[in-house]
Amino acid sequence: MLAFAAAVFFLIITPGPGVLSTAGVGSGYGAKAGTRYVVGLFIGNTAVALAVVSGVAAVFLANPAIRTALLVASGCYLLYLAYKIAFAGAKVAFIEKAEPPGVVGGVALQAINPKAYAVHTTLFSGFAFLPDNTGLEAVLKLAIMSAIWIPIHFAWLWAGISLHRLDLSPQRQRMVNLFMAASMIVVVVLAAFAPGGLADG
Repeated sequence: MLAFAAAVFFLIITPGPGVLSTAGVGSGYGAKAGTRYVVGLFIGNTAVALAVVSGVAAVFLANPAIRTALLVASGCYLLYLAYKIAFAGAKVAFIEKAEPPGVVGGVALQAINPKAYAVHTTLFSGFAFLPDNTGLEAVLKLAIMSAIWIPIHFAWLWAGISLHRLDLSPQRQRMVNLFMAASMIVVVVLAAFAPGGLADG
C-alpha cells in the first residue's frame, strides 16, 4: 500500500497537463476560477479512474485510432488552454480577455487526456495489496489517490495564485502567463513524440 501511495505521489506531482494548467489558471485568473477548474479536473479524474476500473477504457483504448484521436484532441485542447492563459493578463487592446475554463473545462481535459488513462491503468493494474478482494482494493486505491491528488493540485493552484497576487506589472504578468502557456505546449510536444504518440503513428 505504501508503494502504491508513493507511486501515486510521484506520478501526480510531476508536471503534466493537469497540474500545469492548474497553475496557469491560478496565475491568469486567480483563486475562484482556479478552484472551479480543480473541481472539474477532480470530477474528470474520478470518471477516468472508474472507466479504467470497469474495463470500459480498455475496450476503447485498444483501438489505435481512438488513442490517436484522444491524443490529438487533448493536444488541441491544451493548445487552446495555453492560448487563453497566455493572454489572460495581457493589456493588448485588440485581444479580449478570455473567460477561464471553469469546471467543464477541467472535466473536458481529463476526459481526453491520454496521460490520465495511462496513469490510472498503471496504478489499478499493478501494486496489488488485497489480491483476495479486488473490489475493496480498487475502492481503497481510489481513496488513496484522491487523498494525494487533491492537496497536490491545490498546491500547484496556490503556486499560480501566488504569482497572481504579486501584483506584477502587466508586462511581467504577461511574461509569467506566456511561460505557463509555453510549458503546456512543451507537454503537448513531448506527448506527441513519446512512444505510442503521434510520431509513431
